[in-house]
Amino acid sequence: MSNILELIGREKELFSSDISTHEEKLKSTVSSSSFLVIGGAGSIGQAVVKEIFKRNPKKLHVVDISENNMVELVRDIRSSFGYIDGDFRTFALDIGSVEYDAFIHSDGKYDYVLNLSALKHVRSEEDQYTLMRMIDVNIFNTDKTLAQAIQKRTKKYFCVSTDKAANPVNMMGASKRIMEMFLMRRSKYIKISTARFANVAFSDGSLLHGFNQRIEKRQPIVAPNDIKRYFVTPKESGELCLMSCIFGQNRDIFFPKLSEDLHLISFADIAVKYLKAKGYEPYLCSSEDEARELAKTLPSEGKWPCMFTSSDTTGEKDFEEFYTKNETLDMEKFNNLGIIKNEPIFDDIKLNYFTQKIREFKQRLSWSKEDIVEEFFKLIPDFAHKEIGKYLDSKM
Repeated sequence: MSNILELIGREKELFSSDISTHEEKLKSTVSSSSFLVIGGAGSIGQAVVKEIFKRNPKKLHVVDISENNMVELVRDIRSSFGYIDGDFRTFALDIGSVEYDAFIHSDGKYDYVLNLSALKHVRSEEDQYTLMRMIDVNIFNTDKTLAQAIQKRTKKYFCVSTDKAANPVNMMGASKRIMEMFLMRRSKYIKISTARFANVAFSDGSLLHGFNQRIEKRQPIVAPNDIKRYFVTPKESGELCLMSCIFGQNRDIFFPKLSEDLHLISFADIAVKYLKAKGYEPYLCSSEDEARELAKTLPSEGKWPCMFTSSDTTGEKDFEEFYTKNETLDMEKFNNLGIIKNEPIFDDIKLNYFTQKIREFKQRLSWSKEDIVEEFFKLIPDFAHKEIGKYLDSKM
């Protein structure tokens, strides 16, 4: 969407000055380097791939489990940028599979490995089976690909984190916080950097992306009116990741600085802006039944049925933050990028115990969400998880 900035209440891009200042270094580094992008067909992954591709890399390989998204990524790149002299290829692979291991074994030589794969939805913690997959994707697949990068003498490993890893209240954020612990352990053997950033506006599967689907299917727009979030555009997410990958020192975590250009906005406010941009006036409904019924008639009158309600589901954080009060910051190096500086602090015994316990759950093919929550608390004693018993799947 060309008007994403307007919809999220901004007039200009966040990182344009930093990108402009460092563009010459970005181009020279990318054009002389080889890249592997894991999870490269998701919304953030595609943005990262485009940022690399347009700077003419020597080698750019993209891996993602979604064959359909990969096809669209290639069509998008060919239609927007054309071709490069370097080796650009895509592979529809699950990074937890033996096929991926064989792919890495056959070559696997990259200057930079960027891991954008993740289970990112709070709703994924509703059942213990999807939650276990979240642990595999967000933690153990990361550690596995890190180990492979070390073996192949990769120069740098970047992995995307989340703002929800700072003082986490949900299992998704906590899984990313634990992932950061595993990153710190491997950072003794390879340079790593990461990024925490805000919601990516209109990314696949997001509530804002759902607005497009609801309009297309003539269904009501639903949004919480009591939750405000920071938003970046897909392009900005790609720029942030590339900046961290290229310029981050070992163990650095990049994040967008808070300023007048990055401010909180509610989902309901964006919904109103979105509908008006589409030529509709929002019509507030009092029930889901009313909203579903009015969706059959209101659009022809230039109105759209909406449900704006307060949030009452497990895992929602009252506020967003990119860092904690105990973390050391560098706020001077870039105009609109802050950096969390880290020492390689981790508890090897606890990480090994966590790995063993998860392995035991899998071997017996039986575990509960409570079992996993208990293990999370052992690694994150101040984990502010609160089980409400209601999840997003129980709402429209």
